[in-house]
Amino acid sequence: MSSASKQYWPKGLPQTLDLPKTSLYYNLEVAATRYPDKPAIVFYGFTLSYAEFLQQVEAMAGYLQQVCEVKPGDRVALYSQNCPQYMVGYYAILRAQAVVVPINPMNLEDELRYCVVDSGARALLVAQELFEYANPLLQSGEIEHLIVHAYSDYLPATLEMQVPSAVSAPRLGLSTTSVTLWQDALAQELTPARFNGKHNDLCVIAYTSGTTGHPKGCVHSHGTVMASVAASAVWRGGSPAFSSLAIAPLFHFLGMQGGMNGPIFNGSTVVIMQRWDREAALLLIERYRVNMWSAPPSMIVDFFSNPALGDHDISSLLRLMGGGAAMPEAISRKLKDEFGIAYNEAYGLTETAAFILGNPVERGKRQCLGIASFGVDARVVDPATLEDLPEGETGEFILHGPQVMLEYWNNPDANTKTFLERDGKRFLRTGDLGYVDEEGYFFMVDRLKRMINASGFKVWPAEVESIMYGHPDIQEACVIGVPDEKRGETAHALVVLKAGASSALHGDDILTWCKQHMAAYKVPTAVELVDELPKSASGKIMWLQLQKQAREHFTG
Repeated sequence: MSSASKQYWPKGLPQTLDLPKTSLYYNLEVAATRYPDKPAIVFYGFTLSYAEFLQQVEAMAGYLQQVCEVKPGDRVALYSQNCPQYMVGYYAILRAQAVVVPINPMNLEDELRYCVVDSGARALLVAQELFEYANPLLQSGEIEHLIVHAYSDYLPATLEMQVPSAVSAPRLGLSTTSVTLWQDALAQELTPARFNGKHNDLCVIAYTSGTTGHPKGCVHSHGTVMASVAASAVWRGGSPAFSSLAIAPLFHFLGMQGGMNGPIFNGSTVVIMQRWDREAALLLIERYRVNMWSAPPSMIVDFFSNPALGDHDISSLLRLMGGGAAMPEAISRKLKDEFGIAYNEAYGLTETAAFILGNPVERGKRQCLGIASFGVDARVVDPATLEDLPEGETGEFILHGPQVMLEYWNNPDANTKTFLERDGKRFLRTGDLGYVDEEGYFFMVDRLKRMINASGFKVWPAEVESIMYGHPDIQEACVIGVPDEKRGETAHALVVLKAGASSALHGDDILTWCKQHMAAYKVPTAVELVDELPKSASGKIMWLQLQKQAREHFTG
């Protein structure tokens, strides 16, 4: 840790943590022992107590071991949107001493097949609306067992709010020799073998979305995942008295940690939603007095743009936190001025099990990743020479800490390119570009591969987008690089306007505004108004997809 970071270290917190030497499953066992009758999971009004949660985890773990013949160290895939079964399944896999392979529910058959085959998963827990993509893997023998769940099995008898159609869909009769319905598996009430898992056992193999080639499996132990969970809980002040909103997808480490593992570590209540819906989120926050919410900025922007906000009591909200993209300055200011909430930005990767850099809660900086957290060594290096760079100079982040993954699964070439030794420590190359200021705070500039080189000037799309969010009529913006005959490459902006924006507003009007608010070389050549921007399941704008489409169009 730099001397500057020490100066602004959160008051009262140690600079290193004594990390738990236990499994993630143990956290659930402790919470259920302490608070058996407390709501662990709330799903659109349905409640599962901690005692019931643990009971179902035990029963599903027994089924995995005795029927699916899952052994310690085996991989079991989890392919579903957010729901109680996801949380039960995740912890049941860990209870069986197996390894969770979370699959993006937006993946279709071939993408699912890659992750399943690459990880060597033998069984798959799947939501019924995704069964059509999973069943071919069973028929081909690439998967031996499918356990299918219906979201509607965990709904209250009377719904008091609108839910997605996939959630209310009744359970289908899909059971065959190798396909088991979730409720049938639980009903067998099989007892798993005695648990003797260790903190250094494998826990999760999470696949990165990647920008080129096949996804890579990030291998985490219980210890690396726990390091991130424990650090975040101490840093942000977790409490069993809190309730947390789980909307960010649980397959992604932002949702996995902030919406599931963190609350269970704290023994708090998880209010879970199958997918993002700002109207339902508003009702749930009000009804269940939600205190903490981990979400990408895009969800926060949408939520606080809801004109119905003033008609509801959201005063319980204490901590909004997340990362993955910079929070627009205009939205940060609105949160602070109108609601008294400081969005606690942090930085993490799938490779670091989420939290590794964080803004001190009492001294955060806007659009900033924060400082190196407990026991973390974070540096900025020249991407070409890997030599350390001084403060203020843009380079690549490299990270060393207890939450850094063990390796990429079965990918020695990627491991060689990703890890480096420095001063007797193993560092992770992030591929993210940024700088550290004179106070030890880290700022993102962009991804290493996203830079736009316009006539020799380096244009960082994230910076341009951040400035554009200051425009009063812009809801969302995405800046991409497209070919240009004169400049070689130039910036092109796609913009979603706010609902109340004037119909007379055109892209040229926004361009004029841009010229007044940023250096000339940063100003996009064109602004294209669109109805919506594509997003990944984790809420990130899919800039790469947009860039590929635009380049195909411009090159004809």
